[in-house]
Amino acid sequence: MTVKVLLVDDEALVRGGLRYIIDAEPDLKVVGEVADGADVPDAFARTRPDVVLMDVRMPGRDGISATRALLTQADRVGAVAPRVLVLTTFENDDYVLDALRAGASGFLLKRAHPEQVLEGIRVVARGEALLFPTALRRLVAASATAENGDRLVRAQLSEREQEVLRLLASGLSNAEISAKLFLGTETVKTHVGSILAKLGVRDRTQAVVRAYESGFVRPGIA
Repeated sequence: MTVKVLLVDDEALVRGGLRYIIDAEPDLKVVGEVADGADVPDAFARTRPDVVLMDVRMPGRDGISATRALLTQADRVGAVAPRVLVLTTFENDDYVLDALRAGASGFLLKRAHPEQVLEGIRVVARGEALLFPTALRRLVAASATAENGDRLVRAQLSEREQEVLRLLASGLSNAEISAKLFLGTETVKTHVGSILAKLGVRDRTQAVVRAYESGFVRPGIA
């Protein structure tokens, strides 16, 4: 199956470079590109991408509000929401954390090697999160509060679900969690689904952010 990609970046040179490396892959295809986050909803309606590469900082509508508007639109029309992969210049950019809270599935540095960009697209297209635990811990370190901790406690995760959430937060895929816990992949998927439902979040990325913000996962322990 070909993964359809929408490019959102105010720099034409960046969009051109991304299009070049993506369209060279047999399983990936750029179906559209826009220079302003304000144009994302219309572009989504026209192209129905699987993955959106979203610049987080743009002079018009930024990637955070564009991500939020995109996912809201998909929910409103009953469409499958695309995975949003945020592009940023600095890995400690606070905008990245806000984008993840808004529903982005992960982030990539603009200076990333082409192979990393391509693999990132494939990872989020599979429904996995593309996160960097060290960078994420640094981003949310100041966000851990007792209130966030109480919210996670109230979710009443089982011991196994807590194990799975910790491994999600350390950046492991379902297959890697399956091998580490000696569980079937489908069993891991079931646990992940239950975690998302109990936490009231859209996807595994938001579950991981919630785990860090609550203090459930702490630096050096994930």
